[in-house]
Amino acid sequence: LYAHFAEIQDLQPNETREFNILWNEEPYYGPFTPPKLKLMSIIPRSPYACDEGMCIFQLNRTNNSTLPPLLNAFEVYKVIHFPQSETDGSDVVAMRNIESTYGLSRINWQGDPCFPQQLRWDGLNCSNTNISTPPRITSLNLSSSGLTGTIAAAIQNLTQLERLDLSNNNLTGGVPEFLSNMKSLSLINLSGNDLNGSIPQSLQRKGVELLVEGNPKLCLSHSCRQPLKKKVLVLIVASVASAATIVIAVLVLFLLLKNKESTYLQGLVQLLPWTSTVNDTFANKKSRRFTYSEVIKMTSNFQRVLGRGGFGMVYHGTTLNGSQEVAVKVLSQSSTQGYKEFKAEVDLLLRVHYANLVSLVGYCYEGDHLGLIYEFLPNGDVKQHLSGKGGKSNINWSSRLRIALEAALGLEYLHIGCTPPMVHRDVKTANILLDENLKAKLADFGLSRSFQVGGESEDATVVGTLGYLDPEYYHERRLSEKSDVYSFGIVLLEMITNQPVINQTLHITQWAGFKINRGDITEIMDPNLCNNYDSNSTWRALELAMSCANPSSSKRPSMSKVVNELKECIEGISKNPGLGSQEVTTCLDTSVVPRAR
Repeated sequence: LYAHFAEIQDLQPNETREFNILWNEEPYYGPFTPPKLKLMSIIPRSPYACDEGMCIFQLNRTNNSTLPPLLNAFEVYKVIHFPQSETDGSDVVAMRNIESTYGLSRINWQGDPCFPQQLRWDGLNCSNTNISTPPRITSLNLSSSGLTGTIAAAIQNLTQLERLDLSNNNLTGGVPEFLSNMKSLSLINLSGNDLNGSIPQSLQRKGVELLVEGNPKLCLSHSCRQPLKKKVLVLIVASVASAATIVIAVLVLFLLLKNKESTYLQGLVQLLPWTSTVNDTFANKKSRRFTYSEVIKMTSNFQRVLGRGGFGMVYHGTTLNGSQEVAVKVLSQSSTQGYKEFKAEVDLLLRVHYANLVSLVGYCYEGDHLGLIYEFLPNGDVKQHLSGKGGKSNINWSSRLRIALEAALGLEYLHIGCTPPMVHRDVKTANILLDENLKAKLADFGLSRSFQVGGESEDATVVGTLGYLDPEYYHERRLSEKSDVYSFGIVLLEMITNQPVINQTLHITQWAGFKINRGDITEIMDPNLCNNYDSNSTWRALELAMSCANPSSSKRPSMSKVVNELKECIEGISKNPGLGSQEVTTCLDTSVVPRAR
């Protein structure tokens, strides 16, 4: 028994409170007087036995006391004797070292890791053995746990581990060789981190499922690819050789056909591959082209970092005439994947113009210096506003719906307004940017690709962000505009609930489905909204989000239907203007106010 005492009244000079504690009618502690507004806890050194399972706890006032006894709180614990052995000692030590390495603090990581089963530590599975054999840890899931640093060496001490999931963290460094020495491992999930180097050859063995998607610096073969700079040099050498041959051929044709139309020459130029000239669109857009020295001046020598993208750093800048703030995305020379994304993004942005898509101010292509210059949106992204990071304000419900509508309009334009239509492939709250008026614009088109109207395309390499990825696309490699619809559904759920997309092993769709079945909208809505929302529009938006996030693509709506549904939600709110009078919602923190007892 743990008993807690504190005097909470202002006693008069002639008043006293003093009492004894008895356990099973025997003296246990006292006499004592509780201290004024300070906690005093009475904790036994060892458990006490009770006769026939009944215990008697008494507080008896002393003869000197003018006031009755006082008890603020007590906790009762029962000693349970388990028949099974405790978890193997080496596994316990390994888990404590892993916990210490990553600074983990989980509320149920107390006591024995594996036993009893109903109190097993989160993220663990253990072997079910007989009562005489200590349980062993067979599965460790630390996905989406905010891990930083390298892969902990203590993991190798879990010698019976079969499944290891470290996905969706911020782990750096290489894939350690010791993982290949853990012969019991059958699944290793390292996707969604920032690992680099090459994968040990010994890990690429039969019987081991190794997942490493989302690590742009990680080489997928035994030897790393050459850096981009070297590739560019090779391309230049090849281009010079090719150009020499072509020049000779052109001269011959010119001498033979000088009196004829030059259509042959034009056709010949059109046959040149993209890789030999980088892209004809660059040459056709000289008015938007900046030199590398201009980019340096524009960014004050890359002084202010805005963030880090999939293929390089993003810097703040100002156009040379000072008329416009810009965001400059610079391609890292060590990222070959980024080079492909750069080309895709340039190809798209040079031909796409829409109010809810981030516009391209210009680009830089000079030697091995590649960069994109965008309009700068000063209010950051939606994810920052939901999390409150960077001092971003909390946005009210009507503004969230409007932002969702504007992002949906951007996606709708990509799907039906472009020729050919485009799939974004990386729709998430971090890619919805906000201008000074909180107008939303969709950004980051580096993973976009074309598709045939009403059709699907096979995609050998799955790209995107874990949690937002369409499961049908992830498992079956089938890409269509409905893949974007799924991702948008996750975005809408995130904006409604402000819940993490992946919380340990629970996806936001699972969490929302459980809460919807309970029927209480207040348990679902973001508490930062302070109950300041229209319940009809919230339920309608929630149903729309779950419809978009349907596991089956055939049951998801089109983005055009999503746009119409969101417009109707906003029209419903406009009939209740009191809910949309302010862009920003402010909650009063009542945690410091005395609560009713």
